[in-house]
Amino acid sequence: MIDDGPVRAAIRAAIDAGHEEAVHVAAYHNGNLCIDIWDGLADPEKGIPAAADTLYNVYSVTKAVAATALHIQAEKGLVDYDAPIADYWPEFAQNGKDKATVRHALTHRAGVPLMPEGVTSELMCDSQWMASQIAAMEPLARPGEKTLYQSMTFGWIIGEIVQRSDPRKRPLGQFVQDEIAQPLGLKDLWIGLPDAVASRVAVMSNRNENDPPPPEATLYARSMPHAVDLVPRVFGRPDVQRACIAGVGGIFSARDEARFWAMLAGGGELDGVRLLSADRVASFSNIRDNGDEPDPVMFGMPIPISCGGYWLGGHRVSNPRAIWHPGAGGSIGWADPDQNLAIAICHNRMFNARDPQDDPILPISKAIIASLGLEWKS
Repeated sequence: MIDDGPVRAAIRAAIDAGHEEAVHVAAYHNGNLCIDIWDGLADPEKGIPAAADTLYNVYSVTKAVAATALHIQAEKGLVDYDAPIADYWPEFAQNGKDKATVRHALTHRAGVPLMPEGVTSELMCDSQWMASQIAAMEPLARPGEKTLYQSMTFGWIIGEIVQRSDPRKRPLGQFVQDEIAQPLGLKDLWIGLPDAVASRVAVMSNRNENDPPPPEATLYARSMPHAVDLVPRVFGRPDVQRACIAGVGGIFSARDEARFWAMLAGGGELDGVRLLSADRVASFSNIRDNGDEPDPVMFGMPIPISCGGYWLGGHRVSNPRAIWHPGAGGSIGWADPDQNLAIAICHNRMFNARDPQDDPILPISKAIIASLGLEWKS
């Protein structure tokens, strides 16, 4: 019998302290949904409470789904990680990017972390414009030479490889529905929101909205320009939510996100449905080459990217071998292969903690592990 009282208390404490508005936690252990708890207000202004099927912007957690779509293509023999991106997307070879490989893109070493000059929210929704602009870019460094975190461009690069390697040429959002969501029975794992479910999306707020922005000249700011920044004024827009923005635009339910991670925690299989081989998934818990290299986009901070394009280990997850992805403002999901554990935490009040002690999500994460009687190994 699982005592989920500590999880409920941790969520309520974060809400009562003003750190959170609505939170939904879902966890799978050994392939079974064992924790499914939500609390708070999905729309504080209207007093609408969160519900079992409330949807949440998850920002860069979307990258894990995009990476998995690419791995499915590799599983089918349609993509070679060490092949040039230009083998699938010839236009990408422009301006010295002909040697950039699929693996470089997965591990943020393709040299193209910046969004196009002049990008707007409207242009960001135009996948053809975005792809053409990224293809024409000159890399900041020779592909493979340096880690340069692809804050937003990751999604368009991976999405183009998936679509162009697909015999049916499906856009990434449709590919995810057909190849990940439908086989796993996921109703709410959206990269491109349908009108029919838009009313269920939680209204976002941002606790850091009054903080001064980073200097515009920094690589960090140029990778996420003000016009398309990862904040509610942009990603709460109906047109942005409905666009296929594969690196940062996902809108998921916590239940279905956790089920996605459960497939990875189970070695690529869940409930008799196998999407990836066990060996391939096991390889994702290996750090990429140059894994501890400082990243200039992230102000010199090393980013622990696995060879599969997920983040690997760290203080925010239960195991150094866990694959995971954070999202702007604190969203998180992970798969712990050693404990066959998958967790998704979705919320609607963004907050970028500057110190682990300030992170309102971490106590919730640790309460989940305690409630399940598992070990926090990180």
